[in-house]
Amino acid sequence: MIFKPHPLSTSRLPASELEKDRKSCRKIGPCGVGKKAIYLNSFYIDRCYYIPFTAIRRVFKRVAMSKGGFSGRGVFASMPYLVVEYDDGQQKQCNFKYENQVDDLLNLLSAEQPQIRLLSEAAERKMEKQKAEMELELLSRLELTPQSEKAVKKLERAIDYLERKPQLSEALSQAAGRWRNYQCTSPSYRWVAMAITTLGFVAVAAGIYSFVVHNDFAVYFILFGIAAVFTFAGFSVLPTARNNRKAIMRLDEQAQKQMEEYIKGYPDFPLPARYAHPIVLRRMQRVIEQGRAEEIDQALIVVKEDLKALNSEVKVSQEEYDEVVAIKPMFLNAMYE
Repeated sequence: MIFKPHPLSTSRLPASELEKDRKSCRKIGPCGVGKKAIYLNSFYIDRCYYIPFTAIRRVFKRVAMSKGGFSGRGVFASMPYLVVEYDDGQQKQCNFKYENQVDDLLNLLSAEQPQIRLLSEAAERKMEKQKAEMELELLSRLELTPQSEKAVKKLERAIDYLERKPQLSEALSQAAGRWRNYQCTSPSYRWVAMAITTLGFVAVAAGIYSFVVHNDFAVYFILFGIAAVFTFAGFSVLPTARNNRKAIMRLDEQAQKQMEEYIKGYPDFPLPARYAHPIVLRRMQRVIEQGRAEEIDQALIVVKEDLKALNSEVKVSQEEYDEVVAIKPMFLNAMYE
């Protein structure tokens, strides 16, 4: 390996095992999951650290600068992190650009390293409390009418049908999220990005000029360092072939079209293609089981009202937060129609 990952824990992998494991690791965002260790990023460099699984106590998601999740307020995050707790409680926090990448990594760990806990201690306590509250709620629920039971069973069959091809629902959710983020991004950011990128190129030119006229070497490092920071910062914001209005709209349309084609094979599917996600169906089930609706159409209306009511002043649990982040952009993009 040209760049050998640095161990963060007291335990280490032999050099031969590390090289093999690092090369074959599953890359997810800036991190990676191997057979022997997890590979973590610094602020600038991907997978430059590693921790053997034997040293890991917990791996969990943290959402910083957020109005949602366990911070207790609102529903949308701004900066997702992966937190790895190891040795005697030390923590390494890794920044991600997309929250779904953190979820994908945690899902992979759940499947391949089931001994690792995937919640923080605070989250586990909250989950236990929510479980107890849910059990009390189940005991206090009224008996369902025959009509309600029929609706719940119909929704369950629809969930089973969607879960045969989960990639369609995931694509629908992710495409809606990207489209919503693009809509909420101020056009002025593009001008800022262009200015930052221009500064980067100016710094490059200044560095080359300093090199030609044989200025002090410190100048080269400063100018080229500034150039790298400004240029990469600008490129991450500027529109690209995959990050522009037309491409994002096309991705959203394709996801809806694929879902529409799929649910044509299910007679009388209870949702339009733009909302066809298992989470939506499960929330509709809960609405009926709680006695807030009897029919499927009524349950969808209640789900829409619940989503509309979730704003920065509403406290939500982690489970609720994950659900809303997955489906609310679909409803916002469609104006809840």
